[in-house]
Amino acid sequence: MADGKHVPVLLEEAVAALAVRPGGIYVDATFGRGGHARRILAGLRGSGRLVALDRDPDAARAALTIDDPCFTFRRAWFSELPETLAELGIARIDGALLDLGISSPQIDDAKRGFSLRADGPLDMRMDPTRGESAAAFLARAEARELTEVIRDYGEERFAQSIARAIVAARANAPVDRTRQLAEIVAKAVGARTRGDWRQDPATRTFQALRIFVNRELEELALTLPRIVALLAPGGRLAVISFHSLEDRIVKQFMASAAQPWGGDPALARLPIAERELPGAPLVRIGRAIRASDDEVARNPRARSATLRVAERTVHPIPAAA
Repeated sequence: MADGKHVPVLLEEAVAALAVRPGGIYVDATFGRGGHARRILAGLRGSGRLVALDRDPDAARAALTIDDPCFTFRRAWFSELPETLAELGIARIDGALLDLGISSPQIDDAKRGFSLRADGPLDMRMDPTRGESAAAFLARAEARELTEVIRDYGEERFAQSIARAIVAARANAPVDRTRQLAEIVAKAVGARTRGDWRQDPATRTFQALRIFVNRELEELALTLPRIVALLAPGGRLAVISFHSLEDRIVKQFMASAAQPWGGDPALARLPIAERELPGAPLVRIGRAIRASDDEVARNPRARSATLRVAERTVHPIPAAA
């Protein structure tokens, strides 16, 4: 069930991957508008617990619409999951879902600053009460830092030209509106081919700023091992990513944690027979799952989605993992 205009991506596949059972304890670490959470609650059948987290104040308001004794919502970053569960007296969980990226309602709300089509303040923070806005970053960053952020987080080959254009523009007036930035980027890119004529020239720049402002990649890398440490043996971790930077982190983490040494390179270099190494803390479940043609036709946002799943084993997590 979608909330407003938001349609959860890979809904059936993600919930099935968690292998939800009545009486289990699960985490939806990216509540959004609650599409996945509602389906998980249906699987609990009134027995068990679902703890949902999100840093977005609109997500917190959406969570108020769920009236279920099995459901608990906390407004928090997902890296704060260990502390959140400890406060709730929960030591182990049976599954956790991360649905990364940005939701349709966030894009559609111009005042949040995520949309490059509707004019609004250039904020882009998922939690408007914490951290630096995109406008504040653009006002103080030097051209070199702007280039690095746009290039590394947006995979934008025209990053240097765009950074210079932003620096030149802010010398005349603050760059603090979404359409203003989109026009600056479009002018900087000019008529040069993008490879995908359907994509707005500013799409990659907006993606880069959003990822940077919200520390999305750092949060993900920090959170994955913390979640694994909380999973009970047999517990599942399911992660939906929407671009290559996220997916690379998830893929590499799961592959590393599925090694006999749990991804600890120090152990891998020791002269120890593999059979004597600590067992892998994770086992990957199946291959990466992508949206079907039917789902993409119904929800174009699903086109770039990738779901990866892993299961916790009985083996401990090495200190370096």
